[in-house]
Amino acid sequence: MPVDALRTSDARFHNLINWPYVPNYVADLPGYDGLRMHYIDTGPKDAQVTFLCLHGNPSWSYLFRFMIPVFTDAGHRVVAPDMFGFGRSDKPVNEDTHYYHFHRDSLTAFLDQMDLKNVCLVCQDWGGLFGLTLPMDYPDVFTRMIVMNTGLPVGTGTPSGFAAWQAYSNSQYDLQLAPLFQRAKSDLSDEEAAAYDAPFPDASYKAAIRRFPNLVMNEPGMAGIDTSKQALTFLSEQWSGDSFMVIGAQDPVMTPEMMLHLRSVIRNCPEPLVVKEAGHFVQEWGGPIARKALKHFNLV
Repeated sequence: MPVDALRTSDARFHNLINWPYVPNYVADLPGYDGLRMHYIDTGPKDAQVTFLCLHGNPSWSYLFRFMIPVFTDAGHRVVAPDMFGFGRSDKPVNEDTHYYHFHRDSLTAFLDQMDLKNVCLVCQDWGGLFGLTLPMDYPDVFTRMIVMNTGLPVGTGTPSGFAAWQAYSNSQYDLQLAPLFQRAKSDLSDEEAAAYDAPFPDASYKAAIRRFPNLVMNEPGMAGIDTSKQALTFLSEQWSGDSFMVIGAQDPVMTPEMMLHLRSVIRNCPEPLVVKEAGHFVQEWGGPIARKALKHFNLV
């Protein structure tokens, strides 16, 4: 049965600052009939490494605008999809449509269709909650990871910082994104802030934004816990790729302590890069981060 969804007008994405990328779409993902997923695909198709950039809530691939040119200038390929409900992708209007496996399965369907090789996962927030579970299903595809302010919750309780964000989000039926991102990064320009609002003309487009905070698997029995547990086992015992962890030290939701715990789980994860001034949306400081990651991976 087709999913009732909205599609944001292309006009809202014209001339976004620092976003010169041509949109690409896939509209035939198995199990997602009638839904169109947007992605950018830039850099040489035969590049040595493909950087797969996965955003979280309530952002979209625009959040990677400072990292993408660093990767492509070094000769690499970047693929950055927008999850359903975000960015230029179609937006299911029923909040119940947005459940854990609806979104994770859409990413595996996307990976199957794209047939990427030698992939470096670049993930933050929900991009990591989903993304860090992908290498166990594609062990021959993922060779590197850049892990930023994210986690793999397994139902052990709700941290206070996340509880505060969840309560605030649940009180905002029409969450205003521009001021949210400007609070997160004080020197974010009005043009940049407006780009985060671009996908959402009104509250009817924001079902995913409202739903995602209530999907985080902090309490026992929630969907996704078993998948996260399997991923943690894989990352601690079988992961053989290289990792680069980045911690935005000012994040009250995914705290440095939580990130250091995640680091202890990822096999052979080196000392993290701590960005003292960065908060949750650490990609806003992404240019220097991307350059340091490339140096770490010997991909400069």
